[in-house]
Amino acid sequence: MNFSDPYVNAIFLSARKASKGLIRDFGEVEKLQVSLKGVSDFVSAADIKAERILIRELSTLYPKFNILAEESGEIKNSENDIRWIIDPLDGTTNFVFSIPHFAISIALEKNKEIISAGVYQPLTDEFFWAVKGKGAFCNNLRIRVSNKENFKDCMIGTGIPHNGMPGHEEYIPGLQKIMSEVSGIRRMGAASLDLVYVAAGRFDGYWEKNLKIMDIASGSLIVKEAGGSVTDFDGKEDYLKSGKIVATNFKIHNKLLSMI
Repeated sequence: MNFSDPYVNAIFLSARKASKGLIRDFGEVEKLQVSLKGVSDFVSAADIKAERILIRELSTLYPKFNILAEESGEIKNSENDIRWIIDPLDGTTNFVFSIPHFAISIALEKNKEIISAGVYQPLTDEFFWAVKGKGAFCNNLRIRVSNKENFKDCMIGTGIPHNGMPGHEEYIPGLQKIMSEVSGIRRMGAASLDLVYVAAGRFDGYWEKNLKIMDIASGSLIVKEAGGSVTDFDGKEDYLKSGKIVATNFKIHNKLLSMI
């Protein structure tokens, strides 16, 4: 595939190179009969290898751009107003448990605004991408959010706090309200893919908290460019800082906000 936007091309080519190692390592994880700690160590190595490839490829193409990466942190270069935001393996726990649902997420931020974004699922070879003001796509096909208005017809994605994360008690009331009214709720385990599923109309809405900017920077732009709404829990646009995000097909946004 070749894309008209040079930044999207850079994202795609870098993600494809990094994905080769992840696909190979995922196959090894499936075969490993070791303790969870041993698998986790193996996955951490896979994560770091993928990130190094992404940093190398993006730095070769755009050596002046800054980088914010999940494992390496902030890498300062000469262009102060522009940076890549990288998550080399979103869905690490899925990877650990041999669940084939994970992604590479890369966004380009300029003057504190996301202008280009890509989320690549290596196992399905799906590349979701967007450029600000130019729409959202999966591979070469335009994608749009769903058109559903009735909550009972909707499929909603979420992320459930697990061991070591705060907010278990405050999460339950919203879940109880929503699950009694919708067609289904899915907890897939990769925020970047949850967001692009909203963009593609597979989910009608999604909410989660305790997220990092690397988890949601790309997907949030893709949802917006697909015609959807993205806010924090208060209906404001502070989600990249707060880590609390609600993304919908626009039509059910206020309803979902009121319930969480």
